[in-house]
Amino acid sequence: MTTTGTVLDEIIVGVREDLSVRRAAVPDAEIVRLAQAAPPALDTAARLRGDGTTMGLIAEVKRSSPSKGALAEIPEPAELAAAYAGAGAGAISVLTEQRRFRGTLADLDAVRARVGIPVLRKDFMVEPYQMYEARAHGADLVLLIVAALEDTQLRDLYDLAAELGMQALVETHTAPELERALALDAEIIGVNARNLKDLTVDLGRAAELLRGIPAGPLAIGESAVASVTDVEAYAAAGADGVLVGEALVTSGDPAAAVGSYCRVARRGRPLPEGAQA
Repeated sequence: MTTTGTVLDEIIVGVREDLSVRRAAVPDAEIVRLAQAAPPALDTAARLRGDGTTMGLIAEVKRSSPSKGALAEIPEPAELAAAYAGAGAGAISVLTEQRRFRGTLADLDAVRARVGIPVLRKDFMVEPYQMYEARAHGADLVLLIVAALEDTQLRDLYDLAAELGMQALVETHTAPELERALALDAEIIGVNARNLKDLTVDLGRAAELLRGIPAGPLAIGESAVASVTDVEAYAAAGADGVLVGEALVTSGDPAAAVGSYCRVARRGRPLPEGAQA
């Protein structure tokens, strides 16, 4: 269910073009073989849940973004990921989209080889090939953006992730998208504060959506984090964790920022009506 003319649509055009090049170099049969030969994926949900007392953190290796342009050079993504992990991050997000985010699958390989915690391949997943590709390169978690996928595509890619042993962060931006994620019975639901039409962020709108997620799935707040105060706002809205990139790579001391975010207390969400505690 894409929206015509959005930044997301433009990005996906480039993603498909770049995918066709990689697919020509590594045919479908080979990427499937590599995915099946990869070591078992780690349980990201369990890692982010932790003991339930403090916020889970997916710390992102992020060089650039469509809204802000260049953020950080990050010549050694594995070093940054190791600093994140050492400071308490529950998982590492690695952007692999080339044109707008300056990420590569080589970054994913480097991070996977360095850290022992779950790794998210953060990209615009629109084809089964990308799911096999993610697993072949060691991803434990993949991003599925509801706005980029029709219902059948969303279900098929979600099921394929599970078949490959991975989990999916199902990202939503609006109430209708959240309804679709809940209908999918997604285990990990992301609520992104960014508006895909104009790239503005509104943490208040995201907080409102988070409050609509019942107890059960992990709820992850995305975007609009610039400080501990913002992580606390997500916690107050019922998020179990946050995904943060820009604030970490521009902080000057990413490890210290990770530590401060991971110490924020989790508040929890109310049980659905009629449910027993």
